[in-house]
Amino acid sequence: MEEKNNTTVDMPGNDGEFMLEPVPMSARRSTRSQFMVWIGFGYAVTGLIIGGTLGGYGGTGGMPPSQAMMAIILGMGALYLVTCFLGIVAQKTGLNLSLLARFSYGYKGSAIPMAVMALLTLGWFSSILGMIGDIWGAFIGNPTGVIVFDPSKYGFSGVAPITLEVVIACVFWGLVFTFTAVKGMGAIEKVSDVFAPLILIVAVVVGIIYVVQCGGVGGFLDKANELHGLGMGEAITAVVGSWIAGAVMGVDMFRFNKSTKAVWGCAAACFILTNPILNIVGYIGTVYIGNFNYVLWMLGVNFIVAILGVVVWTTALWTTDNSELYCNALYTGPSLNAFGINVSRKKLVIIAGIIGTVLGSFAFYQLFFANFINILGSMAPPLCAPILADYFVIGRKNKDKYNMELLNKHPNFRWAGVISFAVGAILGFVFQYKITLPLDLPSGLVAMVISFIVYIVIYKMTPDAAVDEKLVSGLKK
Repeated sequence: MEEKNNTTVDMPGNDGEFMLEPVPMSARRSTRSQFMVWIGFGYAVTGLIIGGTLGGYGGTGGMPPSQAMMAIILGMGALYLVTCFLGIVAQKTGLNLSLLARFSYGYKGSAIPMAVMALLTLGWFSSILGMIGDIWGAFIGNPTGVIVFDPSKYGFSGVAPITLEVVIACVFWGLVFTFTAVKGMGAIEKVSDVFAPLILIVAVVVGIIYVVQCGGVGGFLDKANELHGLGMGEAITAVVGSWIAGAVMGVDMFRFNKSTKAVWGCAAACFILTNPILNIVGYIGTVYIGNFNYVLWMLGVNFIVAILGVVVWTTALWTTDNSELYCNALYTGPSLNAFGINVSRKKLVIIAGIIGTVLGSFAFYQLFFANFINILGSMAPPLCAPILADYFVIGRKNKDKYNMELLNKHPNFRWAGVISFAVGAILGFVFQYKITLPLDLPSGLVAMVISFIVYIVIYKMTPDAAVDEKLVSGLKK
């Protein structure tokens, strides 16, 4: 389904990043540069954490290597497909997630799912910044002896005090990440071009060292095959749940792709290359030393290796945090615009960067990360279901529906989208915390499928179908 009109328009807030309009083909990025962005985007600490979970970290019991690999293949395979289908919609239309949502949620209704994604990306930005602060704190220590914030005084037991060194590291890198996110996709690509190859090389080398020190492949397999206790369904749930929100975020990068083939290739950089490697390294590390974070091991080797570890960790998460901040503005900007409030993308990035830096500096990651991500992660996946159902099912029957002349002519609310998302979000929360699904199926993914079906079923029962007929007939006059 090709778009009928890809003409750019002069709209408030346009700084070359197309926050309020489709990306024209003349502004699309090279496949190579986008591929490198996706390698960097895929380097998120969750990849190591999930590998650690499969290896028994956190008392899960773990699972043997063959089963762990199967869980990674099935989980990443599901994520790859969801990401690619969303990416095709973004590539064909050139629209970011918030503008796409207008076709299925309505002009103002699109602000509902975007609020979820804005909170999710802000939480991720703050958490990743906290992870970086922790590593720098472990590297530098606490020579000043200054404790800025002690969570134990506020009832949070088992959380280390936040030192002045950690706060300084968070503030410094928060400002750096905000600056490069303000610069836009071009700056993100430059960071990825420089550091993405180094990131992968170090991860692979450390994994090989682990295996060698464990007595070779045979010795490692002997030790890993003793693991048991984690079921396949639960393992796949963990793999899918760790990245489903990232799959939704991918829309805002895929709109810069020149072809659908590039979409499949860029998604592969994340879900077939980078993330599985991190899963495997996290698994090997947990089996060998009991911890998924190889940088902590590097800190104990020698000073040179420690410096390399800190640099790799920081730069590896740089692209990820850039993407979180960059996408956050693309969720809030068009949503505010729908209510008559025009704020430039750069200002939104700066505001989110400041808020995220403050949260990251004062233990958001250490105190709230797990619960925050689990709650929003279970409710976020259904928000893409109305977009997919509307484009691939409804839009396929009505090819003029995605004419760009209609971008700003939608009704305030499209009830099929709002209702189906609400149903999916509620079910996602219920499946995560109240009702255990059979086979430990992933709550967010199941909720997304239900939301997809609900949208198709109720579309003609709502005013949406009649509105679309009227809008499309107006194009023909």
